[in-house]
Amino acid sequence: MPVPFCAPEARRIILWAAILASSMGFIDGSVTSIAIPAIRGALDASLVEAQWISAAYLLSLSALVLVGGAMGDRFGTARVFAWGIWIFIAASVACAFAQDPGQMIAGRAIKGVGAALMVPGSMAIIARAYPKEERGKALGLWAAASTATTAFGPVLGGMLIAWGGEWGWRMIFALNVPLGLLSIWMLRRVTGDSREPGVGVDIVGAALATVGLGLMAYALTTNGAALWIGIAATLALALFLVWEARAPHPMIRLGLFRNRSFAVTNIVTLALYFALSGVMFYLPMTAVSAWDVNEIEVTAAFIPISLLIGIMSAWSGRMADRFGPGPLMAGGSALVALAYGGLWLVAVGGDFWGRVVPLMVLAGVGLGLVVAPLTAAVMAEVPDGEQGAASGINNAVARVAGLIAVAVLGKIAAATYGTGEPGFGLPGTDPAHLAATGEAFGIVAAISAGMAALGMALALMSARRSR
Repeated sequence: MPVPFCAPEARRIILWAAILASSMGFIDGSVTSIAIPAIRGALDASLVEAQWISAAYLLSLSALVLVGGAMGDRFGTARVFAWGIWIFIAASVACAFAQDPGQMIAGRAIKGVGAALMVPGSMAIIARAYPKEERGKALGLWAAASTATTAFGPVLGGMLIAWGGEWGWRMIFALNVPLGLLSIWMLRRVTGDSREPGVGVDIVGAALATVGLGLMAYALTTNGAALWIGIAATLALALFLVWEARAPHPMIRLGLFRNRSFAVTNIVTLALYFALSGVMFYLPMTAVSAWDVNEIEVTAAFIPISLLIGIMSAWSGRMADRFGPGPLMAGGSALVALAYGGLWLVAVGGDFWGRVVPLMVLAGVGLGLVVAPLTAAVMAEVPDGEQGAASGINNAVARVAGLIAVAVLGKIAAATYGTGEPGFGLPGTDPAHLAATGEAFGIVAAISAGMAALGMALALMSARRSR
């Protein structure tokens, strides 16, 4: 028999439903980069197609995540959350059975739509179900479970790819089906979700953002007519900003950016997540294709970041309350820049265990210092009642940073590698190929280090202004 949404006995059901659904997104996000080399080999995908396997997901997620939050308010958080899970499950099945790169890209784009409905709903549904005095503990359990699944995801994915044969990478996507169905079954045991029919949904803004970001990503990955596509992208994004300034229910409250500290903090987010996304996407390709590392071993570069963010976030959050977020953001960004600069220096030799993994541990320490203070800085710079909008904007900025990084750095890596065979990110044993791959990834790491250093400089500037 269904349990009322706000009843005490419904809270644990809702919490576990949110944890299971969020785990799909976290596991999927952390293992896709590891699976890309296997997917490229199985589907005969080019580097540009591999970029779009990632970019299609980030495009729909970043363009629609703010609309997803508004839809939850209007139609009911639990209802929209369940819609997102169904879409995510269906798209995961499509990805698991994809026979060519086009099918995989389409499945990933649809999966991003489902994630855009799930991401804002996972925390909102917990916040609505729990009273204020219990909400912090519930969100803490959700965050701990999310960190654990993010850390475990690459290990599971690496095992499936290494031991699962042709079906290994397909099983990664198929795993979402039982998790999603169990989450929906739990949500069906709860009834009476609240909704606000008067809340507006900015469909025009979502469409303009999708077109603008999509054209921008296409311009950054294509070799033909890139100038004209870039001009069209700029026009679409300009129309988006004009619409958001006049829309009755905008996706993004542009007035928030009048606060200089809020604006600077989001630029720090853009720079830092550009750096993180670029390295995390292209490192597995390089390691598997040129450093004689298998998919299970590659996970050693991912796990330290997940674990250190989870371990250090509570402490760094307390330090941000005591000393302000600026110094921690600057110090953490400096460590990330130092680590990625080190990757640049060792990329050609590729000493994975002796140099690459220790440098990724250093990057994990830096991100552990940054993540919680960055969130605190975003929330601190907006008035009460605007924290939800500010968090949504910051989340979207991080996704857009990943979209741009994958597109831009892939084109730079391909140009650095040159026209030789078999191509950047594909396995080979020829010494010229190994050297070219390492050099191309080194440029990716160097640019990422520069972006992290930019984040450090902006954080220092913000900290001085705050004092």
